[in-house]
Amino acid sequence: MKIRKNAYGSANLVGKNVERLRKAKGIKQKDFIAKMQVMGCDINPTSYSKLEGQVRSATDKEIYVISKILNVKMEDLFAE
Repeated sequence: MKIRKNAYGSANLVGKNVERLRKAKGIKQKDFIAKMQVMGCDINPTSYSKLEGQVRSATDKEIYVISKILNVKMEDLFAE
């Protein structure tokens, strides 16, 4: 598993939890992105990486799709 090179940003509240939950479920980033795309999110690897790194905002649709893929409540993505 790769270690994050850069510190987290402050553009969203969910990125750190998305990364933690995704890794806990053993899903590779590229596979997660593919699942998001199948569910209708037009997202590329760079954009997704910035979401996890909290460098860019997450859209409501992205948060919804991510919660479905991870099988968690949307509120869980905002937990501190």
